[in-house]
Amino acid sequence: MKRHLLNCILLCVALMGYAQHYSLPLKEGDLLFYTSETGNAITDVTSGFEGKRIDHVSIFTQVNNKPYILEATHKGVVMQPIDSTFERLNRRKEHIYIGRIQEEWNVKASISKAKSYIGRPYDFYFEPNDSAIYCSELVQLSYEDLKGHLLFTPIPMSFHDNSGEITNFWKEYYRKAGKEVPEGAPGSNPGDLSRNPKVKIIGQLR
Repeated sequence: MKRHLLNCILLCVALMGYAQHYSLPLKEGDLLFYTSETGNAITDVTSGFEGKRIDHVSIFTQVNNKPYILEATHKGVVMQPIDSTFERLNRRKEHIYIGRIQEEWNVKASISKAKSYIGRPYDFYFEPNDSAIYCSELVQLSYEDLKGHLLFTPIPMSFHDNSGEITNFWKEYYRKAGKEVPEGAPGSNPGDLSRNPKVKIIGQLR
């Protein structure tokens, strides 16, 4: 009897959680910015809004009125139910913030373009003009204004810390790959997107 009661309570809690998730104040094309509580190699060389350690960004969309996210992960560009975002949040105890585009833009064309990249591999070396794509690059390549121009233009890539020096992590990372650090190459990063004047952080997802 006690076991049955406990199962009922757990089911109710789960259903309440799903109801909360699916009534989120999200709009098609909103950006979800993920923080890293402890920081990492990405947040060591980039800066998010209000100094937040932003290390990832994904795109909110809907399929048959059900919430999904589009994102470039280490598995490549994927579209998956938004539950994966909540699972990540719970697992890593991080925060996720909602960014909303603040000017007129072609939402339908932008989401369609982002979906066209599904299946592309992840760009582990953040190189421009190749077939692989990293998280903020997916947004930068996909989002268009009403005239079909890119909403977010590329910026110089940053692999240096506040001293202006490329960090040892990135020096070693690219050395092992037999590549030069693409410092200053055109690109993007999630922290910079969160600070872009075309994006307004409207609140915390949870």
